[in-house]
Amino acid sequence: MAVRTLILLALAGLGAQLVDGSLGMAYGVTSTTLLLAVGTNPAAASATVHLAEIGTTLASGAAHWRFGNVDWPVVAKIGIPGVVGAFAGATFLSGLSTDLAKPVMALLLLGLGLYVLLRFTFLGLPEGNLGKPLRKRFLGPLGLVAGFLDATGGGGWGPVGTPAVLAGGRLEPRKVIGSIDTSEFLVAVAASLGFLVGLGSEGVDAAWAAALLIGGLIAAPLAAWLVRHVPPRILGSAVGGLIVLTNIRTLVRSDWIGAGDAAQWTVYGVVYVLWAAALAHSFRAHRRLSSAAGSGAAEPAADTADTRRSGTAATRSEPAGR
Repeated sequence: MAVRTLILLALAGLGAQLVDGSLGMAYGVTSTTLLLAVGTNPAAASATVHLAEIGTTLASGAAHWRFGNVDWPVVAKIGIPGVVGAFAGATFLSGLSTDLAKPVMALLLLGLGLYVLLRFTFLGLPEGNLGKPLRKRFLGPLGLVAGFLDATGGGGWGPVGTPAVLAGGRLEPRKVIGSIDTSEFLVAVAASLGFLVGLGSEGVDAAWAAALLIGGLIAAPLAAWLVRHVPPRILGSAVGGLIVLTNIRTLVRSDWIGAGDAAQWTVYGVVYVLWAAALAHSFRAHRRLSSAAGSGAAEPAADTADTRRSGTAATRSEPAGR
């Protein structure tokens, strides 16, 4: 095993966990994509990533809990069904190709991503439902589907769970991300057990899993600190842009579209520019509203709440284990 490969995997794990821990998605997708690129078969790649995720999600969940980013009822309501979905997907369906389902799921997620991006960029944090409990009848099926897709596709817990919960507007972004990341530990354990039953240790490289784990462990505390201190409006725009970019990439590469390399990079360039513009707009809006709140100027109710919440996110103290 080349030392260079292990170092690259560790760096990939660090970068993937930094994104996943701060935006609630992308560790599995990024790591699995890298393993597939070096020739690992899909089932073994997913099994290796989930083995590493047992450690990274545990560290990430502990860090998010320490910074007050976790809503434990949400973790239980979505995590337990996620266990069922992940175990079933890994045990019985790990050999089933999900290529045909990917474009359909990408289209649905693209719609959610656009909603999140536009909603946070132009209106700030959704106010109407904030603070209302998230019901089991919503989180249960969501966890089941997300867990199944995560196990069979090598990633999907964050890309499915984060935008769906975020779009509901009942939980502020940092707690959506912290709760999804924390519940992913349960999913990683269930998927790993399922792969152990279905595959044994065949094709699973422990050294690769360890390299991904080490990189993820280094990034986990930094990512939890980052999501605690980034204002909700900016964080929502960042998450929405990532969802849009990820799923547009899936669509343009699918058999539905089959775009050439030049067309693909043109589309990516347009998305990057629009995403950067959205982040800049969110940042300016946050600064403007923060200044207005500091001077005591009157503001619209929704924007005032957005400013107050984002301005106090870094200083609010919460009981451990809430």
